[in-house]
Amino acid sequence: MAKHLDLEEQEQLDELKHFWKQYGDLITWALIAVFGAVAAWNGYQYWQRSQAAQAAVMYDEVERAVQSGEVAKLDRALADMKDRYGSTTYAQQAGLLAARAYYDKGNVDASKAALSWVAGKASDEGYQAIAKLRLAGVLMENKAYDEALQQLSGTFPKDFVALAADRRGDILAAQGKKNEAKAEYEKAYKGLDERAEYRRLVEVKLNALGVDPTMAAPNSAAAAAAAPATEVKK
Repeated sequence: MAKHLDLEEQEQLDELKHFWKQYGDLITWALIAVFGAVAAWNGYQYWQRSQAAQAAVMYDEVERAVQSGEVAKLDRALADMKDRYGSTTYAQQAGLLAARAYYDKGNVDASKAALSWVAGKASDEGYQAIAKLRLAGVLMENKAYDEALQQLSGTFPKDFVALAADRRGDILAAQGKKNEAKAEYEKAYKGLDERAEYRRLVEVKLNALGVDPTMAAPNSAAAAAAAPATEVKK
């Protein structure tokens, strides 16, 4: 009986040796790949956390430079932020903050450059949209209408579609293109939440162009009510 069990164990051992000889290298490399991927992922997560922490410190430097009004210091801090931590949200926030500070100081070119960088490099669509809207506004003030409209020609996240239409309306109105401006303002009005304060501002713009958007819905409802009902004949 013992010899019989020994033979079975020997056969199993031989089969295991044969299996390992045939597939052992493949299994080993597969395990190395799995463990390597896990280690790489953990390393990447650590690197991201480290980058975010260092970027936060650099953002504080940008903020301090803005508060102190030291333009040269702001230039250096923003340049360092873009070079070292350009992919972080802190860098995008810093770009928007710096753009506002430059604009307030009358340095329009520096403001446009900061906004252009965020609009082109930001990984977050929301920050990109904000930068494009602000850049379009600055360009409009400088009568660079075609460039301003170019900033608003692409797609926008859902929450910014109405704001982009409103800004296009502003630019078209400034060009004297009233009909095109009306169309964009109407898009903005319809796209904004009824409770949004900004919707009232768009309504004022439409009123200035001779349009009362609040009358559109009641008129449509009245027209539907006045329409004769059709009878289905069998």
